[in-house]
Amino acid sequence: MNQWDEKFKSATYFYGTKPNAFVEQQVNVFGQSKQIACYAEGEGRNAVFLAAKGHDVTAFDYAQEGLQKTAALAKSQDVQVKTELKDLIQDTLEENVYDGAVMIFGHFAKADQSEVLDKIVGSLKAGGIFLMEVYEDAQLRYQTGGPKDIDYLYNESALKNWASQHEILHFACVEVERVEGIGHNGRSKVLQLIVKKRM
Repeated sequence: MNQWDEKFKSATYFYGTKPNAFVEQQVNVFGQSKQIACYAEGEGRNAVFLAAKGHDVTAFDYAQEGLQKTAALAKSQDVQVKTELKDLIQDTLEENVYDGAVMIFGHFAKADQSEVLDKIVGSLKAGGIFLMEVYEDAQLRYQTGGPKDIDYLYNESALKNWASQHEILHFACVEVERVEGIGHNGRSKVLQLIVKKRM
């Protein structure tokens, strides 16, 4: 059992059951897109929200416990969400499948970040939209959630450099208030990104 299974095995939803605020604010960017993948989705709060908006959603996570809670949350909201166990570092992703992708607070070592992001964009069809919110390096000072090791946070200039190969619809490094279960609580420094895969 990995650390995320341990974190998610409690009946309590560690990051709550409401969607991330950035996803909620920007959901219209997906328009009528049907197939959306939620990567590093944890306990399913964003996947269930998107399914309730009429999208066909698949939630991917590294923790089986998280996927089980995703299925339970979907059932409680009377929506359908497919779940798939996936290690975004070790496993391949099927390419050119989804119209949209979401990753909220999916944190990996800096050496793996670009490869994971490339895989996610690779899973999109041409013109597909990828939306992400993650903690920036400066989040270490805030102590309100996220990794305690700077190697697992994202650097603003490095992420902007990675994003430049795609059509950038939104890029911001901002201070926000995030109250998401017991896992994220308070003022935070985040990077927000929406890119469109080039045709």
